[in-house]
Amino acid sequence: MFKRTLFFLLSVVPVLALAQFPVAKLDQAYQSLVADEQAKYAITSLCILDAQTGKIIYAKNENIGLATASTLKTITSATAFGVLGKDFKYQTTLAYSGKITADGTLQGDLIIIGGGDPTLGSWRYEQSKEKVVLNTWVTAIKEAGIKKIEGAIIGDDSLFGTQSMPEGWIWQDMGNYYGAGGSSLTWRENQFDIHLKPGSSTGAEVGIQETVPAMPYLKVVNELKTGAAGSGDNAYAFLPPYSNLAYLRGTWGMGIGKAGISLALPDPAYDAAYRLQDTLARLNIASNQATTARRLNLDGKNVPSLTQKLSTISSPDLSEIVYWFNKKSVNLYGEQLLKTIAWKSGKTPSTRNGAAAVINYWSAKGLDKNALNILDGSGLSPGTRVTTLAMANILFQVQKEDWFAAYQNSFPENNGMKLKSGSINDVSAYAGYYTDKNGNKYIAVININNYSGSGISKKLFKVLDALK
Repeated sequence: MFKRTLFFLLSVVPVLALAQFPVAKLDQAYQSLVADEQAKYAITSLCILDAQTGKIIYAKNENIGLATASTLKTITSATAFGVLGKDFKYQTTLAYSGKITADGTLQGDLIIIGGGDPTLGSWRYEQSKEKVVLNTWVTAIKEAGIKKIEGAIIGDDSLFGTQSMPEGWIWQDMGNYYGAGGSSLTWRENQFDIHLKPGSSTGAEVGIQETVPAMPYLKVVNELKTGAAGSGDNAYAFLPPYSNLAYLRGTWGMGIGKAGISLALPDPAYDAAYRLQDTLARLNIASNQATTARRLNLDGKNVPSLTQKLSTISSPDLSEIVYWFNKKSVNLYGEQLLKTIAWKSGKTPSTRNGAAAVINYWSAKGLDKNALNILDGSGLSPGTRVTTLAMANILFQVQKEDWFAAYQNSFPENNGMKLKSGSINDVSAYAGYYTDKNGNKYIAVININNYSGSGISKKLFKVLDALK
């Protein structure tokens, strides 16, 4: 009896030691992080779950709500899959009002009806590229026999309303490509480029070489100064929604390796209508003007009733959209998805209603809604607060869904793990999945707010390395 008991103990103790080994390593690594000078005034949170059982392996400050940065995208995309379905597609319709005469004159308007598609005109998908979309529209117009347009080309951006920016975003982000506001009629991911040339000495003026594409309806005031060699890109655009005046401020370093910066389109629906008008003009199909539903409403007018639909363009399916949303952290996609979630939930498609729909969705699945203080869909808002435990629990729950493979595939590789990163001012976070060499599966969420200095991500990775 004694020998059998001794054998049992000898066989079990190594297993117990192996099971507890990552915990000891995690605790040591976590304590080293919080003792670091960069974390002296920071709040740090870590939550590690067993991905098979959902049980907490190690957690510290897991119930403190922290700014998430782009790790919020893991929640937005999971909710989008759950509410919309992995095969969901947006649709954009080209139609006309009035009638077409025998000589090919459209006595009415061309109308581009936005359905919220964030990919329209995007370079990331073959079927959505700007030239493909414009060619599709031109072909439909020609096939309808239209040779001249007496009315306007209208970008109908009415579905998502006029508030393009979440209330929690900050002024420094607006106007830059990563702070592009949403619209029910987006275009080319709501951005354009400005190519810059630094001066020959520090403090000299920076030259604007060109805008791509040309933006004749926009005035750019260039206040950029040349930064020292190696200082890189510290240039910011200040371009409010619906404005035609942009200020460039900051520095552009000597010897910088990239051509310039990307700015947010202030009125994407107008730009879509403008590009179609310009394309038709080059083909000798004249029209009156480019405008939008919003602009018409400001003049006390409405979008005219449709006579005939000419073309409907479908977006890539949601799985493809989420792939790029998480891989490249496209903030615009998050804001579009949030409003779409509200819309499909039967609510007015707004950021506020979308955020409420996300919270309610996970609350219905057992999460404490007070652990989810969500102000936007992308995590760009520093006011968004989510606990690492809530985020980890969502990552655990979605593993049983039929869309999980597509969801997990959208997570980038970071530190040899499938982790979505997040970074805004003094915030760095990672969230995702890891399978070790023995097949043990983990869910990891780590977040630090208000750290000092730079290069903190390497120190977060050292904590997660304890799982390896």
